[in-house]
Amino acid sequence: MMQPVDLLLTGKYVLTMDADQTLIQDGAVAVAGERIIAVGPAREILGRYQGEDTLPEEHGLIMPGLVNVHTHAAMSCFRGLADDLPLMQWLQEYIFPVEAKLTPEIVYHSTLLSLCEMIKSGTTSFCDMYLFAADVARAAELSGMRAWIGEVLYDFPSPSYGELENGYACTEMLFDRYAGHPLIKITVDPHAVYTCAPELLQRLGKMAADRNALYVIHLAENHEEVNTCLERYGLSPVMHLEKLGLLNGRVVADHCVMVSDEEIALLAARGVKVAHCQESNMKLASGTAPVVKMLRAGITVGIGTDGSASNNDVDMFGEMNTVAKIHKVARMDPTAMDAATTVRAATIGGAAVLGADREIGSLEAGKKADLIVLDMNQPHLTPVYNPVSHLVYAARGADVIHSVIGGRVVMRSRTLVTLDEAAILAKMNRISEEIRRLRVQ
Repeated sequence: MMQPVDLLLTGKYVLTMDADQTLIQDGAVAVAGERIIAVGPAREILGRYQGEDTLPEEHGLIMPGLVNVHTHAAMSCFRGLADDLPLMQWLQEYIFPVEAKLTPEIVYHSTLLSLCEMIKSGTTSFCDMYLFAADVARAAELSGMRAWIGEVLYDFPSPSYGELENGYACTEMLFDRYAGHPLIKITVDPHAVYTCAPELLQRLGKMAADRNALYVIHLAENHEEVNTCLERYGLSPVMHLEKLGLLNGRVVADHCVMVSDEEIALLAARGVKVAHCQESNMKLASGTAPVVKMLRAGITVGIGTDGSASNNDVDMFGEMNTVAKIHKVARMDPTAMDAATTVRAATIGGAAVLGADREIGSLEAGKKADLIVLDMNQPHLTPVYNPVSHLVYAARGADVIHSVIGGRVVMRSRTLVTLDEAAILAKMNRISEEIRRLRVQ
């Protein structure tokens, strides 16, 4: 007798991203509730299971959903607002002044816009640090995406919570509100060493330890940050955190562009995870993180897009393409950051950065059913000799046709199921006029 399941997916390829990066020709995935119960050849899976819902794709490639380990989702409202500028000028003269006028409504709707873009380009999980984090979480809940979300804290007053002491209370409130949530986890998010005093960094370190949460921080993003830290504390950003006793396995260090070989060894020894955001680093001329060295040292590295104000998109397929190519030219080695390594960083590697690799990041029985399907029957994906290579060097976010998160179909045949895309676009066009007025005030 056939075993009933909630969802059956079949395709020409199933890329599991298990320890062997198993690729199954003519494969299938069976889903019951929020979890995968079987992965294997289609003839075997279809002979054992009957799906209440099915997603059969003759030319489809089924793979784990992409994990975007560093975003500022609501910054989609600033896309193209201040381009072609250095990081500190971009932040201090353009972004911070406009952010000071943000409202919960703007953040909520801008986050929804990013979530539309992420789902439609294959991302199923993201790690976000921004203002009005409660509204980011509210948007994520509506979308059905898996999210790690934190309220960013600074020394100076925030447009979200006001004085710093309120920021601690805001973060504690988020922990309480989302305790046990199936899709949302709260993180502790000091902005950076140049915007956070040592006391703030340490207090948040204790909070992260007490709450068993990730400690997410921009770290060693460019030369100016390093120089500022040296002037203030006599130490680089990495060594500053080490002296404060803050480097440990809970830390997700975003960027890590300006790190020495000694610091790479230290980050590896402390179990620090790294979020690599190459396109943002290129656009702001921050540099290229030594990711190949990090991986060889044993550091867990995931890929992030950063926000749409400094990228200017959240398409992880585009990010993978850039990551693989930039390290080849940076090292003058065409074998550096090969396709398999890059896809790993965007899937199971990203899950490991977020401490979730036992639950997501690969297609294996017992794991949560976070997966996407690409249509490979397209001119730019034909012929197919190596599907993994195509994912990095030829595929685009727009090739994703179905998306499933926790067993729930959130996009079917390029149509969003959980979000009203047309309404979100219309709302954002109105918000952009409001932001245009805020900018000139």
